[in-house]
Amino acid sequence: MARKVFVSYKYSDSLVQDLGIYQDSFFGKIKIATTARHYVDEISEHLTGDDHIYKGENDDESMENLADSSISSKLGDKIFDSSVTVVLISKGMKESFTSEKDQWIPWEVSYSLKKQTRLGRSSSTNGVIAVVLPDENGSYEYYITRDSECNCRSLNTPILFQIIRDNMFNVKEPDRRVCNGSWVYSGDSSYIQSVKWSDFIANPTKYIDKAIELRDKKDDFNIVKTIK
Repeated sequence: MARKVFVSYKYSDSLVQDLGIYQDSFFGKIKIATTARHYVDEISEHLTGDDHIYKGENDDESMENLADSSISSKLGDKIFDSSVTVVLISKGMKESFTSEKDQWIPWEVSYSLKKQTRLGRSSSTNGVIAVVLPDENGSYEYYITRDSECNCRSLNTPILFQIIRDNMFNVKEPDRRVCNGSWVYSGDSSYIQSVKWSDFIANPTKYIDKAIELRDKKDDFNIVKTIK
């Protein structure tokens, strides 16, 4: 089934793996620095190929120079008309010296999780997926590592925005065990699940459908919808 998908990301983050992108110039083709925006272009193409509908901004409609109120209205319209939000996790997604309340990704996630009413129409909570981009070295280990002793993967959630962290490992009745003094979770333990870029882009529909499945079971989770 086709889904409307919104993508939340840090536009200018260049701490991502190089995609080998070139553009035409007066001097011929020149290589340009890859940013998170280029990964959004890849997602848009794959969603179209799978008959899903991309609801984010297009590359030729950057909102950088718009007033915050205009951006809020435009993005709010797009999120309202979507059922799944893909959040791109990247190494430089957070601005260290700016409050999370003043950064766009937390706002977009919060809006995605809340029930909204516009012009007499209501939207429900979106399914949300955290898609982890490889860093400039092609590695995911800044966020995902493998713990062979506990036979599990470990997520470096402190690097995330608080509202994303709060919606991970938040199932009301967890299936978990202790290993080396830490909890190891099994099953659908998080409302926002994390997936590597390479896995997601190989089969976006699989993960979009999973987000919808979790959305339909949202009462099983303690969902946090506000930015702290």
